[in-house]
Amino acid sequence: MEALLKSLNAAWLSSLPRAQQNMVWEKVSNETAEFLRDSWYFWARDEQRPPDGRWHTWLYLGGRGAGKTRAGAGWISHGVAKRGLRHVALVGATFNDARAVMVEGVSGLMTEARGAIYEPSNHRVRWSNGAVATILSAEEPDSIRGHQFDAAWGDEFCKWRDPQAALDMLRMTLRVGRKPQLLLTTTPRNIPALKALMAEKGVVHTHGTTRSNFANLAPGFVEGLEMRFAGTRLGRQELDAEIIADNERALWQRDWIERNRVREAPELVRSIVAVDPSVSVSGDECGIVVVGEGEDGHGYVIADRSQGGLTPNQWVSRVADAYEEFKADEIVAEANQGGEMVQSMMHDPLPNARVRLVYAKRGKITRAQPASTLYERGRVHHVGSFPELEDQMCNYDGTGKSPDRMDALVWGLAQLFPAKKSGVPKIRTA
Repeated sequence: MEALLKSLNAAWLSSLPRAQQNMVWEKVSNETAEFLRDSWYFWARDEQRPPDGRWHTWLYLGGRGAGKTRAGAGWISHGVAKRGLRHVALVGATFNDARAVMVEGVSGLMTEARGAIYEPSNHRVRWSNGAVATILSAEEPDSIRGHQFDAAWGDEFCKWRDPQAALDMLRMTLRVGRKPQLLLTTTPRNIPALKALMAEKGVVHTHGTTRSNFANLAPGFVEGLEMRFAGTRLGRQELDAEIIADNERALWQRDWIERNRVREAPELVRSIVAVDPSVSVSGDECGIVVVGEGEDGHGYVIADRSQGGLTPNQWVSRVADAYEEFKADEIVAEANQGGEMVQSMMHDPLPNARVRLVYAKRGKITRAQPASTLYERGRVHHVGSFPELEDQMCNYDGTGKSPDRMDALVWGLAQLFPAKKSGVPKIRTA
């Protein structure tokens, strides 16, 4: 009985009637019960377990809340306890992401790994057996250089600033131990780095949906998301973990963004914080996007500070922070819904800031066409990666939820590059 139980998992046990479950637990020893309690592989679903066979990279594609973080934390902690891992890399999109999600999160390493000690000042987690996990940021791929690891876990790969460059550097560090391996957990996005990775020999992948982790999510969470996004392109990506191809009806194509993406912007001659206000705290996003015009006459998207569920005071504070951080020349806000609030409320934190109100007189698609033309011509560059913004740009076709981030971007670029009567933006040549 005990050998059989160890070889099975919680899915089998939970499928039994409650009376039979109780009988099973009554027949196992305290030792086995403790083993099962501490065994991630007993409780994990099939897609959360590392695949069999020979592989160097395990790619776990999962929807929001599918259990990706728990799988990563379980794989690392089990490896340290049972497989002799001693030098581990934990790579997040930023240091803050790695700490807040991978280490200290509800499903993070400190929840899963018994006896581990987190040393935030040293960016590492230590175990009593001598194992060390080093926390790294994908924001600066060169900072990964020089390390040596026998295993690595990278979270939300598709959100990394330059996923291909960071992945290349990380792989070069996997050079100690008997069988160095890499786990990448991510909600998929249609980006070249992910598609290239999936086509590689030695890369295996598993797949989990948001609904597959239903039992471990808050009541109503899955139903709420499905009610809002089921059947949509965004829902298939964020809930079902599908890689969604470009929407041919959308004004933007991902290739336009990818081929003109840069790591740094040149000297900017002016910059704008563009705002699509939210007057609700029920989950609607306030679009806050920072754009600038370079000395070369091109446009640069340098930050996306959009967020949902904020009160007016909270998003005004975020606008003010962005204005000061990027030394912006002005704030542009749509006045149809809350814009005048920006102008009045901005007076306290930034009494001298210039706030320009703009009014939507045409539909979103019509307003966005000049900005789309700039992208197609290669005149706008994203400084790094802005996954949520880019998803809205490449998915929105005039239907579905209002794309607040995209709206803010369009307002900002319209101020930098006013359109002629023909609708084609005026572009200053260098």
